[in-house]
Amino acid sequence: MKKTMKIAAIIPARYHSTRFIGKPLALIAGKPMIERVYCQAARCEKFSEVIVATDDRRIADVVERFGGHAVMTSPHHGSGTERLWEVLENRDFDAAVNIQGDEPIISENLLRDLVDRLETGRHEVVTAYHYNNSYEDYLSRHVVKVVMDANSRALYFSRSPIPFAEEKDFPGFFHHIGLYGYLKRAVEAFIKLPKAPLEKTEKLEQLRFLENGIAIDVMQSRYRGLGVDVPGDVQRIEKMLLEEEEIKKHE
Repeated sequence: MKKTMKIAAIIPARYHSTRFIGKPLALIAGKPMIERVYCQAARCEKFSEVIVATDDRRIADVVERFGGHAVMTSPHHGSGTERLWEVLENRDFDAAVNIQGDEPIISENLLRDLVDRLETGRHEVVTAYHYNNSYEDYLSRHVVKVVMDANSRALYFSRSPIPFAEEKDFPGFFHHIGLYGYLKRAVEAFIKLPKAPLEKTEKLEQLRFLENGIAIDVMQSRYRGLGVDVPGDVQRIEKMLLEEEEIKKHE
């Protein structure tokens, strides 16, 4: 009989974000953003546990007040993956999903699909993309692109427009969603490896896997990766939540 895989949802959450101090505690339609992310993750019934990994007691206190589970981690981590590993290292999970703490409407359907892919045991790392036909996004360094082989494994991630196309010939591109599922051994390998040259150049830590021969499986999603980067993004998310509530009222 096949052993059921124990998979944790881990949400790294820092208080001192460069562009938005205290971002996890920002109120979105009356609720702290970290609570909304946590609740979306909890809707995916496939997780053995949902954990907020934070470096700040203020965030942990808020999580505990709404009934969530928070773990205090070192303030000296250089990435969310390092923070995730501190939580994962001495716990008996087989795998983990790294959920961005600034995506308050993360799709539970995408989380389920990603966990299903992890549970096969055939993929060390799993992530996602959506098809984007915006040429402006294609040119933006803030929008990460991915190109894949015929088996949906990542060939490369970049902030540059890849594959290159002039606007008149532009077919759209694969917009990377910053959500990752890992087998535990893949995170351990990542932590032990030094920062890779392309990772440093692009400032994209997932390139450390590719530069060291660890394949990343990439799945398509309808979810567009709607995160909060700066305070002005809060209103945009609130507007979307309001529109969703209106649609539900008339269903």
